[in-house]
Amino acid sequence: MCQRSNRARTMSAETASGPTEDQVEILEYNFNKVNKHPDPTTLCLIAAEAGLSEEETQKWFKQRLAQWRRSEGLPSECRSVTD
Repeated sequence: MCQRSNRARTMSAETASGPTEDQVEILEYNFNKVNKHPDPTTLCLIAAEAGLSEEETQKWFKQRLAQWRRSEGLPSECRSVTD
């Protein structure tokens, strides 16, 4: 598990109702341009960049991936087209 900065802990506490617009922008950029299935190290870096916990970031990616899969006409829970 990566270590979070004080900034990440503080911002995480402020986001009890969900990520801010700036945080969503960072998350969306990484989802669309970097990786829809980030490995643990990448997830840690994205969480730190967004100022969120790893758990919050992982949850956001899981929900966003399900949303994307539904929009593509794929089952929301499968990890690949061949599943």
